[in-house]
Amino acid sequence: MIIEQIYTGCLAQGAYYIESKGEAVVIDPLREVQPYIDRALRNNARIKYVLETHFHADFVSGHLDLAQKTGATIVYGPEAQPNFAFHSAKDGEMLRVGDLSIQVLHTPGHTMESTCYLLHNEAGKPVALFSGDTLFIGDVGRPDLAQKVKADLTQDKLAGHLFDSLRNKIMPLADDIVVYPAHGAGSACGKNMSKETSDTLGHQKQSNYALRADMTREEFIREVTNGLVAPPAYFPLNVMMNIHGYDSIDQVLQRGQHALSADAFEAAANETGALVLDTRAPQVFAQGFIPNAINIGIDGNFAPWVGAMIPDVKQEILLVTEPGREQEVITRLARVGYDYTIGFLEGGFESWQKAGKETDRIESIPVAELAVRAQEPNTQILDVRKKSEFLSEHIIDAENAPLDFINESMAQLDKNKTYYVHCAGGYRSMIFTSILRARGFDKLIDVQGGFKAIKESGKFQLTDYVCPSSLL
Repeated sequence: MIIEQIYTGCLAQGAYYIESKGEAVVIDPLREVQPYIDRALRNNARIKYVLETHFHADFVSGHLDLAQKTGATIVYGPEAQPNFAFHSAKDGEMLRVGDLSIQVLHTPGHTMESTCYLLHNEAGKPVALFSGDTLFIGDVGRPDLAQKVKADLTQDKLAGHLFDSLRNKIMPLADDIVVYPAHGAGSACGKNMSKETSDTLGHQKQSNYALRADMTREEFIREVTNGLVAPPAYFPLNVMMNIHGYDSIDQVLQRGQHALSADAFEAAANETGALVLDTRAPQVFAQGFIPNAINIGIDGNFAPWVGAMIPDVKQEILLVTEPGREQEVITRLARVGYDYTIGFLEGGFESWQKAGKETDRIESIPVAELAVRAQEPNTQILDVRKKSEFLSEHIIDAENAPLDFINESMAQLDKNKTYYVHCAGGYRSMIFTSILRARGFDKLIDVQGGFKAIKESGKFQLTDYVCPSSLL
């Protein structure tokens, strides 16, 4: 028996590969499916099933491409109604894979079709639970996403279903079963996930707030729904792609990998209305970039911020990347449904400069310089971290303008004023500054190193810690 967790840190997502006696199963695959195919080929195994725990909101699953390329059967639990061929598994149904059995456990709550898969070993003993977004390590799936797809579902109704699923299907299972969830810390599909990516069910019964044995239904609903922030706007769009289908990843890569000279890139930008997305490191971007380009660095929390900042998954995109990383960027965009990259700047930004094209830059200063300028009257410091981060500790008199609500944040700013912009470490502040610069805000100055560097400098008066009520 082989169980492999294939964890993708930038999405905080866990896919799973299970193999026995020449047959294999993949659970919740990512969009690029060749690694799963290669894994099976190495052992001369055949991928028999693609098991989906639910219609994912935070990424586009690779179920269609994987089934098409391998002949595997796509499996969903009860209440799933996708627009493609699949096996609708019944609650309690057993799926055979080599000498193993996988039991279908319908666990509505995160979504109504949410399903866990309980793996039984060769002796018939349950050994692992692939819990999808029903049960995380330290948390449970948020119950407010399906209501974006079905209007008659409220988060309280879904939370009630989740309470029943956990109490009736999950908590009665043996303590030594290993829980393998679909996500870990950093995912927006929960609110308090652990950095650990697996655990025993017994330990979760002891430590997970949502599995307290004495918890009433009303307490559960209140605690699970308290403190939820609005999900990224792309979530329901990804759900629809997972339900209705999408272009093959091969087509997406072919469409996006058009190398464009500086002249051709400029013409495409002017003629198509495509968004120019520059994925270089924030401080490299600041030193020079194509006017109106926005920066979301590939080496940060890339895919979720793309989803949060670009509202239309069908937006045409032109890429500026470090040379050689074009395919990586296109793939990572496709993971969250952005399939319409139409080309990239051949030779990167250096080729744009060599062609004598117009460039722009963003002033970025170290914290020591900010400390000097902060002595001037009416200095405006803008903290673009999440509200909860800001409330926990911030520079006194700083203004909070969260990146995740950028349109509302932009509305509170004056284009004629100078603002010094910081986040936690320097990644989000450059996203914020680049987007607003493209919208005519040319007096934003980035602060290098963010709040971490500000705090370490000891040069600023900070608030004491205040726990926001939404987190209590």
